Amino acid sequence: MKQKYYITTPIYYPSGNWHIGHCYTTVICDALARFHKMLGEDVFFLTGTDEHGQKVEKEAAKRGVTPLQFIDPLVAELKDMWRLLDISYDRFIRTTDKEHEKCVQKIYEKLFASGDIYKSEYSGYYCTPCESMWTEAQLVNGKCPDCGRDVTLQKEESYFFRLSKYAPRILKLYEDNPEFLQPKSRINEMVNNFLKPGLNDLCVSRTTVKWGVPLPFDQKHCAYVWIDALANYISALGYLSEDEALFKKFWAADLHMVGKEIVRFHAIIWPALLMALGLPVPKQIYGHGWLLIGGDKLSKSKQEAVKCELIDPYELVKRYGSDAVRYFLLREIPFGSDGEYTNEKLLSRINSDLANDLGNLVSRTAAMIGQYFGGVLPERGKAEGVDGELVSAAEGAFRKVKGAMEKLNAPEALSEIFAVVSRANKYIDETAPWILAKDENKRERLGSVLYNLAETVRICAILLKPFLTGAAGRILTSFGCSAEAGFDELEFGGLKAGTKIEKLPPIFPRIDIKKELAEVDGLVKSKKAEKAKAEEKKMEEITIDDFAKVELKVGEVIACERVENSDKLLHETVRIGEEVRSVVSGIAKHYSPEEMVGKKVIVVTNLKPVKLRGVLSEGMILCAEDKNGSLSLVVPEKLTGSGGSVR
Repeated sequence: MKQKYYITTPIYYPSGNWHIGHCYTTVICDALARFHKMLGEDVFFLTGTDEHGQKVEKEAAKRGVTPLQFIDPLVAELKDMWRLLDISYDRFIRTTDKEHEKCVQKIYEKLFASGDIYKSEYSGYYCTPCESMWTEAQLVNGKCPDCGRDVTLQKEESYFFRLSKYAPRILKLYEDNPEFLQPKSRINEMVNNFLKPGLNDLCVSRTTVKWGVPLPFDQKHCAYVWIDALANYISALGYLSEDEALFKKFWAADLHMVGKEIVRFHAIIWPALLMALGLPVPKQIYGHGWLLIGGDKLSKSKQEAVKCELIDPYELVKRYGSDAVRYFLLREIPFGSDGEYTNEKLLSRINSDLANDLGNLVSRTAAMIGQYFGGVLPERGKAEGVDGELVSAAEGAFRKVKGAMEKLNAPEALSEIFAVVSRANKYIDETAPWILAKDENKRERLGSVLYNLAETVRICAILLKPFLTGAAGRILTSFGCSAEAGFDELEFGGLKAGTKIEKLPPIFPRIDIKKELAEVDGLVKSKKAEKAKAEEKKMEEITIDDFAKVELKVGEVIACERVENSDKLLHETVRIGEEVRSVVSGIAKHYSPEEMVGKKVIVVTNLKPVKLRGVLSEGMILCAEDKNGSLSLVVPEKLTGSGGSVR
């Protein structure tokens, strides 16, 4: 019976702002999945998109479209990016898939029936970008401890999952299975930051968010987006469906690969849910580090600030090829730790490893066989001198690569393969085939040297197949082998004498780094200018009738105070003629409450009233913003009594 291997990436929120950081986890998982398939294992590799929740609901509303209309093109973009990077997933799940939604509802039914879900009232702080709920004690300087952004105080009727009940079992899980959560530093984070201080029961439903999976026993509630998202790992296998064959075959997961920022959900909430459902927990969760740029995690705001980094995966693949991008991600970042992306680091890796080392070895070997033996592989003669070292390095590589991949350490695995490539390049210098070719008596020796090199190239190409999915196959076919060659063909001596060896065009052309960096800098600046121009054009024109609908009046601020638990909001009491209104403005970083009192301001007076942080806002104060984001109040040029209309 084949050994099975089930590997998952986290499912991605379809933001549309795809950058090279999004590719990291998926490329690692793809290499692992391909490696295990080459071992002859039955592999199921899952990825997908997380499509419910407040973020999607808000973004769709902003654009005046339905959530699905907003999401569908973004999901298509993500799938296209995975195609460009040659990602070989077995299933792409969307949390809007009907079978997934049914599974989520059945999970809630089971937990409700068992008493692990109960109704109460939620009061806490919610971070919309992270879709995370926090207690006041967990906030850092009043902000989300994960992303550092503002949170909102929310109160609503909710259903709760008895997470606190499972804290002792989760601690025991960590103690009994030290490999469950890796790297080990993540265990310390979970224990010290969450488990030891004590787990609170988890709010698992929302009434204020409508874009989600409705609870089967209470339709006015929608499932908390993180429970919905985590359930994908079992819904994708048919859990609680009419056909549970895949679930019975592949669960429990061998590996959930996630970014370190979402370890809490996967290493605490997810195992607790599985325990409550009576299911086995995953064998391992790995929380890898971040791909940093300028010392910070890549994000939409960070991308906007970057002046000369080409971090768009579409553009990177277009310029350098999928294999080069995959190789950089797999080789450059120390596994488990943060790594840094710069254009220069990418280009240096392409030149040093791919063009100089691998490309040079393949090209020189094929060229010498072509020059000295008419492109036909010579016989392998008896071993002499340094032959044994090269053969030993080539034969021993698989064991080392396999050991590294079992530790999920792709950089180490690639380092072992390129150590053999390096040894082969050194072997060329040691044996000097060009000198051997001048002596007819050394022809047999020359043939043996070139055979050893060709065999080393073949073995390295097979080992590189999970990582360089295009180049490895091209190398194999040019050396007369099947592109489908597997790990069962790694014995040295597999190439047959008489095989036709073809010289390839450079598989990784050498790049003039200085020239390329200048071109990239120009390209990035050009794209930024195009984007700014497009944004200007996008501004929708309105008619005079549209503008006439906006009521603008002069007001006078008669009182002002900060809004509790917010560093951005001020609460102004504004007199507008005979009327006094409550207005909330996001200007606390630009004006103090004391400065605001007595100021004449322009107020939009026919906006629908809303509550912000629990404070009623009956209008909007107009401000001007400069290119640095600094705000200035828009005020009448001449002193005008409050209540005057602005025309």
